[in-house]
Amino acid sequence: MGFTVPNVVDNEDGWGPCTVPDHFKEIPYAPFSKSDKLGKAADWTSAGFKYNPGRFNQTSGVSTVFNFFANEEEDSFHLVDNKPTVRPKYGNRRFQQNRPNRRNQDQTGRDSGAGAERERQRRERQQQKKNQWGNFWQSNKDSSKVAYVSSVDIRPEWSVLEQIQLSSLTKLSFEVNGVEDITTCGSLEYWDKKYDRATPKSDIALKRYEKRQFHQVTTSDDPVIRRLAADDVGTVFATDAILAALMCAPRSVYSWDILVQRVGTKLFLDKRDRSNFDLLTVHETAQEPIPEEKENMNGVQQLSQEATVVNQNFSQQVLQTESAKFDFAEPNPFASPEDEVASVAYRYRKWKLDENTTLVARCELHAALDYKGSNLFCTVKALNEFDPKITGIDWRQKLENQRGAVIATELKNNANKLAKWTVQALLSGADQMKIGYVTRGHARDSFNHIILGTQFYKPKELATQINLSVNNMWGILKTIVDVCMKLDEGKYLLVKDPNKPLLRLYEVPADAFEDDYTEEALPEQEEQAPPEAEEKPEEDKDDDVDV
Repeated sequence: MGFTVPNVVDNEDGWGPCTVPDHFKEIPYAPFSKSDKLGKAADWTSAGFKYNPGRFNQTSGVSTVFNFFANEEEDSFHLVDNKPTVRPKYGNRRFQQNRPNRRNQDQTGRDSGAGAERERQRRERQQQKKNQWGNFWQSNKDSSKVAYVSSVDIRPEWSVLEQIQLSSLTKLSFEVNGVEDITTCGSLEYWDKKYDRATPKSDIALKRYEKRQFHQVTTSDDPVIRRLAADDVGTVFATDAILAALMCAPRSVYSWDILVQRVGTKLFLDKRDRSNFDLLTVHETAQEPIPEEKENMNGVQQLSQEATVVNQNFSQQVLQTESAKFDFAEPNPFASPEDEVASVAYRYRKWKLDENTTLVARCELHAALDYKGSNLFCTVKALNEFDPKITGIDWRQKLENQRGAVIATELKNNANKLAKWTVQALLSGADQMKIGYVTRGHARDSFNHIILGTQFYKPKELATQINLSVNNMWGILKTIVDVCMKLDEGKYLLVKDPNKPLLRLYEVPADAFEDDYTEEALPEQEEQAPPEAEEKPEEDKDDDVDV
């Protein structure tokens, strides 16, 4: 038998048959190409989709001509009874019909006779235990809130002129164009580079410099500022420490106060005599606050005094005392010939805030640095560790290999202090900031300390790292200065509230905070004096205040 070759029709226009038989005409046809995935035609089970979903997906790469779409009738279709079948909770009830109901029997016993008394006592014990736990958690919650005292005793006769929310200061911005140096006084000793090699394994004991004089003179008592004010060099006068406190006010937690004196067209920002303004804060911005306990060596005041002493001693130990000093144009204005003065230089600078306001400030520099034949000027500060169990990180273990963790912890617990140091370095025009890491010789010994290491920063880079905006800090100062410049001549006090993010501006008497002025609160009978007592002569009022 011979083999007959079928007639193969060549489709020149594409792939597939050229003609359609009569019995296939007018039948819907979905066009497809060779790249389309053909699935099973009639697979009504889910077995084909279990292990390889999408393999037989009819909508993947295939024409959607025959895809099913629900019409309006399908959308309106719903079941008449769609409640789920309720299954018995305890299985087949047939085996429980003859079982006695112990719950009903116990309830019957409780409602009558001795059972009721026992049930009442049981409920009382549960309620008592619940109340005990509630009081325990409430006491722990209340103990985490520490109430601090104000830095100054607010007298009842002081009137509040302004209240400034610290949260409203965070979005202020002001740009200051340029700074001008007026004069520089004092002399600086050079940085000892051996302290750059200090590590926890090769630590250095911190010495005490009790004979050296550290002058912290307020603005009005500065003879150079008095001379500049007499020559009308500026309209607003302050120190870098006072300006830093104002510029970093939104970061502060503890209370502080600044004395504002309006004299003619000039404004003087001073610190109050016998105040704690110059003391460094410790653990101020931590989540777990430190209580004010006078007997505790880790109290707020004790830690502030310890940190201040450590900072002063460190700033003198890291210098080359036997080498030559760098002398500036004018001598130290506060030094006496018989005193041993600490190494410090004062740079007096001025900024133009607006057409009528010029700021003049005294800024500090602490050390000179010989860098490739040129002299750089530095500020020297010290961070101190008092108890690793409270701070949450041990410097002896982490400082050498994980210094970033130590810095991050300090930025969290002492954000306000580091921000003020950075602002002071920016105001003084320092080239570098030298920061030392000092810890106690023992956690329970606040007298002996050890230097574990040092680190230097450029002020602008550190400002960026701690999210300190230069325009914002100038905006805060400009706002406060504008408020104070509108005041009449007199004496005022700007106080940070000890427990609220709030600044209050008080009007105080002209003789306030002087030697013959008492800061004790008035007796209750005088605070609530009748109207007749308020009309007494001025001499009698002064006598009442002295009492």
